[in-house]
Amino acid sequence: MTYTVVFAPEALDQLDALEDFIAKAGSPVIAARYIDAIVAYCESLATFPLRGIRRDDLAPGLRVTNYRRSAVIAFVADTDTETVSILGIFCGGQDYETILLDEVGD
Repeated sequence: MTYTVVFAPEALDQLDALEDFIAKAGSPVIAARYIDAIVAYCESLATFPLRGIRRDDLAPGLRVTNYRRSAVIAFVADTDTETVSILGIFCGGQDYETILLDEVGD
């Protein structure tokens, strides 16, 4: 069974901001490669969508996984619709728990 992976607008904005930051601090080529690698990792959730750690304490059905210990990917896998929704991609020690709690509370 293969799931469909979709990115929330907030996750896409986070990827854009991360790419801009890396490009300005280092190299646009390195930034593009890193973002492409994160996206590919997210898309790999299509074949194994229930990996990661459940974080129902933050939101029902929420899971988090790490990419190379440098990024936290927050997502929900819906087994009924066979969809993985990438909700956020957090880097640089961001307090993803607080950010996600604030978003759920809105």
